Amino acid sequence: MIIKRDMQTNYKVTSGRSYPLGATVKETGVNFAIFSAHAEQVELCLFDATGQHEIQRIVLPEFTDDVWHGFIPNLPAGTLYGYRIHGPFEPHNGHRFNRHKLLIDPYAKKLSGNFTHHDSHYGFDREAIQQDLTFDITDNAAYLPKCVVVADTVNKCVSHPQVRRRNTIVYELHVKGFTQLNKAVNKSMRGTYKGLSDDAVIEYLVKLGVTSVELLPVHSFLDEPFVQEKGLSNYWGYNSFNFFVPQQRYLYGENEQEFRDMVECFHEAGIEVILDVVYNHTAEGSELGPTFCYRGIDNASYYRLLAEDRRFYHNHSGCGNTLNIDHPRVLQLVADSLRYWVERYGVDGFRFDLAPILGRTADYFTSANHFFSVLRQDPVLSSIKLIAEPWDIGMGGYQLGRFPKAWLEWNDRFRDTCRRFWRGDKGMSPEFARRLHGSADLFEQPSRRPSSSINFITSHDGFTLHDLVTFEERHNYANCEDNRDGHGANYSCNFGVEGETDNLSVNQKRYQQKRNLLSTLFIAQGTPMLLAGDELGNSQKGNNNAYCQDSELTWLDWQNADQELLAFVRHLIQLRKDHPLLNRSHYQHGMTFSNKTGLADISWLNCHGNTMQESDWHDNDIKCFAMLLADTDHEGESDWENEHDDDAMLVIFNAHSRAIDYQLPALSGQWQILVNTADKLINKAINIDSNTVALSAYSLMMLSFSHVSSDDITR
Repeated sequence: MIIKRDMQTNYKVTSGRSYPLGATVKETGVNFAIFSAHAEQVELCLFDATGQHEIQRIVLPEFTDDVWHGFIPNLPAGTLYGYRIHGPFEPHNGHRFNRHKLLIDPYAKKLSGNFTHHDSHYGFDREAIQQDLTFDITDNAAYLPKCVVVADTVNKCVSHPQVRRRNTIVYELHVKGFTQLNKAVNKSMRGTYKGLSDDAVIEYLVKLGVTSVELLPVHSFLDEPFVQEKGLSNYWGYNSFNFFVPQQRYLYGENEQEFRDMVECFHEAGIEVILDVVYNHTAEGSELGPTFCYRGIDNASYYRLLAEDRRFYHNHSGCGNTLNIDHPRVLQLVADSLRYWVERYGVDGFRFDLAPILGRTADYFTSANHFFSVLRQDPVLSSIKLIAEPWDIGMGGYQLGRFPKAWLEWNDRFRDTCRRFWRGDKGMSPEFARRLHGSADLFEQPSRRPSSSINFITSHDGFTLHDLVTFEERHNYANCEDNRDGHGANYSCNFGVEGETDNLSVNQKRYQQKRNLLSTLFIAQGTPMLLAGDELGNSQKGNNNAYCQDSELTWLDWQNADQELLAFVRHLIQLRKDHPLLNRSHYQHGMTFSNKTGLADISWLNCHGNTMQESDWHDNDIKCFAMLLADTDHEGESDWENEHDDDAMLVIFNAHSRAIDYQLPALSGQWQILVNTADKLINKAINIDSNTVALSAYSLMMLSFSHVSSDDITR
């Protein structure tokens, strides 16, 4: 394929303006502005409507504050373009300019055509011994999408549901995987934004009870060459190509407005849309990667380079490069991108992949980094939900609990502790109690709330809930990496059989374990996050790293959905909404007491119903205890309707292999069983007339209590 040049077109250029960056449509033409501190010349390349014929190259005439800019009179919206940037090719000094490579505008709002992996994208000779130190003159324009000049006439989105953090219930899903096999959705629309906005999907989510969907990456992303060579593709999307354009493979048609329409549908149902975003690295990879944007525009500014030899990249992401958020123009790019998704597309929040990278100054993370300061003072970004994946692979990369107070954080300590406690590991009770308490040991600071902890049992990365109780080993051979990829420590339990089985006893234990884990998720203080499909019993056949599996392995299996488990999860979510003691706005420490019952706001009881002593917490064999929550009239109001005015709630956890007769606290009033994971009955509260309850092995029981005063008895 060869790009043909037709130089007969003769657009003129004037100086234009250096702001805003990108291509901006005016009444009389288009302004172009692109940052590059180290370039020597910038050429704007215009293409015909097919994107295959270059019709003119125009040198941007002005260079202001490290921004190259020019104004093209009479240029219409819809014009296709790209850039060629001249400058030094000095890898050891961090410069990798190559005028032979067409480049994407970092601020492009729309792309035309598909990206094709081809050797011409590389700025060096891949056959040479020292590959990246050579200089390649092959033109890549035929294999690169073209940027489209967009006249943005869409009004800013103002329909945000603004769900309170305390009331948030996150549901993590994949745009394609959620609907691809869903027969309730029009077949032609499955796997698209339009399919995800189908009435059947919205109705399902509303009935489930979640408040916020968290979408895996929808920024334009690419398949890695090594994945394509195996006949696979990047399914998850953590390989960003552009930070402004919605991923085109999820479009039903060709209009990015489909994404905005999808968000509006969620908003009409009162559901927020949160995006999983990847601002820690780009798809250009290491020094041996391709050049299609940032590397060719200004490598030394856009990426973190090793001080001792700027030929090489810091690799805190594990993907070959690391974006240099410390640079003000790179920080500006990220902030502008975030703001654009909120204002243009209506997004309600972001989950930041490998978020410590965003807070790194030089090599070290700090919550005082200017990235956090910029978001905190921004009038748009300061009012949305900001969620951190609080780890990267760089030095000091594990930063759980250390993000700014307004942020929420994925809590992997909750995940691992819950898995280990219910698996029956010894000595887990103290740690388990801390996670149930909202992980105050990690998050509690003045003005920081339990909602800061995003509690989860499973996520896209790892086993599904079904696989967690079905496999003890990863089964990732389909990834073509000899089963070496993925987590080795899953804290899972297969109950004696690896994989699926017809053994009724094993399956009963597995089902009960699912209910234990799900109940723990929605009973614990903090913000629960449910992985889409876990409520349906969805399986990935033991694959715990399905990043490259765009197939029935990862698409939700609606045909074989576990309707009984689905009903149980709906019940749990409704219980969380109905019983505010399960969802407190502040940390409790047993220092405030109820006037009705005399109980502390929170207390911990052993398997005999007595207050846990220090010796109990240090007994590694204890796998049964209870959390007692009492209403002390100090809780803030919630927004949920039909809330129950509980005087107390008791949650008993038994990870022992034997049943226990549990002694209930001696109180004047009525106890009711709301959840018993050993009993399949749901949606029916059971009154307790005795002083004890029988707790099965490996089970959880939740009870509510209503106080009866002596005056009530007299009346």
